Amino acid sequence: MSNALCTEPPKAPPRTPTRWAPVLAVALATFTVVSSEMMPVGLLTPMAHTLGVTDGVAGLSLTITGVVAAAVSPFAPALIGLHDRRRVLIAFTALLTAADALSALAPNFAVLAASRVLLGVAMGVVWVVAAALGSRLVDGTKVALATTLIFSGVSIASVLGVPLGTYLAAAVGWRGAFWALALLGVLCAAVLALALPPLPVHERGRLGGLTAVLRHRGVAAGLGITALVVIGHFAGYTYVRPVLESDAGLAGGVIASCLLVYGLAGVAGNFTLGPLAGRRPKTAVVTALAGVTLATALLPYGTGSLAGVLLALVLWGVSYGGVSVATQTWVSAAAPERFETSVALWSAVFNASIALGSLAGGLVIDQAGNRAVLAAAALFTGGGLLLAAISRPRG
Repeated sequence: MSNALCTEPPKAPPRTPTRWAPVLAVALATFTVVSSEMMPVGLLTPMAHTLGVTDGVAGLSLTITGVVAAAVSPFAPALIGLHDRRRVLIAFTALLTAADALSALAPNFAVLAASRVLLGVAMGVVWVVAAALGSRLVDGTKVALATTLIFSGVSIASVLGVPLGTYLAAAVGWRGAFWALALLGVLCAAVLALALPPLPVHERGRLGGLTAVLRHRGVAAGLGITALVVIGHFAGYTYVRPVLESDAGLAGGVIASCLLVYGLAGVAGNFTLGPLAGRRPKTAVVTALAGVTLATALLPYGTGSLAGVLLALVLWGVSYGGVSVATQTWVSAAAPERFETSVALWSAVFNASIALGSLAGGLVIDQAGNRAVLAAAALFTGGGLLLAAISRPRG
């Protein structure tokens, strides 16, 4: 992803005209891998029932994937060596497909956990490779837009993949939703094979630049903000289905509709806060975190009516939809001379925080109940909001 992690070959001559198909193909890859990661959120209750475990244990399916992805990301260049990055993306998309198929077949939680380990490996590599490709697929003046489009796959999957999966599960069961993801993986691998040019690498990556980037105050603040908001979000959002079932008394089909509304709001938030982040990253981060904090704090008090639930979910979706692009922009703006390295660290922190958030939420919901898990979510995101308010990217 950078000179420190994944050394790029010499710059090629300018491409004229710019072709956006390869960029969109990589965005499809990030959408596919994050949709696979997030899918258990919308399927948690039926998965837990079928596999004979609690909601908290079922939520560990997110924890496992996040931990493995976070562990793999910094070492991905050593793992993939000098292999052409086009072939790497296709190969690890195929691994993703196998992982989703294994999830669909899982007879017990142990097999499901194994499938999520495979998914974590695929995710760690795909994120690292994808984040570095913007500068290789388009001309210099369009790199920022290409990178934003690539990472929009992350944002859109985070907010839209889950409700779509919930609809599928309502129609064909949770196993059918994972089979649909496996088919999406096959399609994605085919699109990558058709759209991407060869992407050779001529030097092996090095890890020496990580420490230098971590010493940068703005990067460190951005990573801390990312950790707090993602931990808080996933502590609450992983268990939003049990909250809507038990506290709001909503049926599966209505929950799917609520999560779809949340997802559409998130897409709007991604493309609203994204441009703002490019101009004023601190403003975008503070706005996003304030919205997530307020939504998680208010949802327990809105479960008495469908309108209250929808209001909280729309605010949550719009706000969290901008978190990925806003926090990534903060971190990259803090050290623009080491863009890929900082984004690699951001990816590792993001994935580790997903794991910690879903784990923390599972412990809280099993011990203290639904309202407590949303309160914990608000406390974490509120901590991130405070850190963002007193920090700045450049410093």
